[in-house]
Amino acid sequence: MRQSKNAHVAARKKMQQTNNVKFDVLNMPPENTNSVLVSSGGDCVIFDAWGRAADWVHEFDSRGVRLRAIYSTHGHPDHISAAPDLVRKYNVPWFIDADDLFLIGQNNNILDYYSLPHIELGNVHPTSMPDGPLNILPGIKMEIIKTPGHTPGGVVFWFPDFRILLSGDTVFDECLGRYDLPGGDRHKLWDSVERLYKMDFSDDTFVVHGHGANSTIKQLKLHNPWFRAR
Repeated sequence: MRQSKNAHVAARKKMQQTNNVKFDVLNMPPENTNSVLVSSGGDCVIFDAWGRAADWVHEFDSRGVRLRAIYSTHGHPDHISAAPDLVRKYNVPWFIDADDLFLIGQNNNILDYYSLPHIELGNVHPTSMPDGPLNILPGIKMEIIKTPGHTPGGVVFWFPDFRILLSGDTVFDECLGRYDLPGGDRHKLWDSVERLYKMDFSDDTFVVHGHGANSTIKQLKLHNPWFRAR
């Protein structure tokens, strides 16, 4: 999870793939979680909507983009805190794996620590994650890979045309996600990480982790002792 300032600049440039499609890693206040905003033209989607909805609204307005959907790698509050209020404001779908629905509203002590309001679903109804590849915006194809272990419904998002992998809290640059929280299972997590390893992503695949520094598949192979075939 160590990365120099220059490496962060290089990573940000790499995320800006074309004039029409852009991937941005955002650390919304209070900085904790890596959220990703993917945009094409005037439309955008969010992955792991952390922070306050008001800050996201300001971000959309400053960029001149319209929110079309929210996707969550898993159901822990530090990855979904802004999602319910954004759904209410923009009437967009919020996709999360059905196996993680029970987690929504749990562990609010995390939000207390960051002085964020507790998550209240009210009339918000998250949508179960679709299966298989899908087009999230024009020209942006995404594959959803199930990776239970950190949570029962954990997933990662793979963008084959851009060689970008959003790993959530499944795997980090030098370690794994936690498996000691409700629904966690270390054996399933080990299996999930091994499955990712065996998918044989190219070494230059850019990996955005749920927290901390970004990395690449090559860095994971070199520095993460769990990212291997057992």
